[in-house]
Amino acid sequence: MSIEKVKEYFAGFGIEDRIQEFSVSSATVELAAAALNCEPERIAKTLSFSTPEGAVLVVMAGDARVDNPKFKAQFNTKAKMLSPDEALAQIGHAVGGVCPFAVKDGVKVYLDESLKRFKTVFPACGSSNSGIELSIAELEKYSDASAWVNVGKF
Repeated sequence: MSIEKVKEYFAGFGIEDRIQEFSVSSATVELAAAALNCEPERIAKTLSFSTPEGAVLVVMAGDARVDNPKFKAQFNTKAKMLSPDEALAQIGHAVGGVCPFAVKDGVKVYLDESLKRFKTVFPACGSSNSGIELSIAELEKYSDASAWVNVGKF
């Protein structure tokens, strides 16, 4: 199960006890915000895309949407999200729990500038009923982000 992989990954940093698991779904921005009792924009949603170089993840604020021209300028391809089956196979996490932690080798993670307006954000942890509060610096560190990008609009 993906959440177990994320727990093992975070155990390497000594922060696995910060993962929160809920008795309700956190599979969407709105559900996650309700489960975490925070503003929806502070949910760090992780979107999975297909690019010529392979699968990439873009983590952006809960209220941000992909700006297609910006995405194409950044990645030299049209924004095409992975299907649920493709996400599970290529990323290692099911849709609703996709996160930038403990992903399959070769998957690059990018953080969108929309996140920088917050002190802390809440990404999922590999399941549709989990989350963790991280500072922006922690998100950058633990996601092993390749770069910051500006592909969102809000």
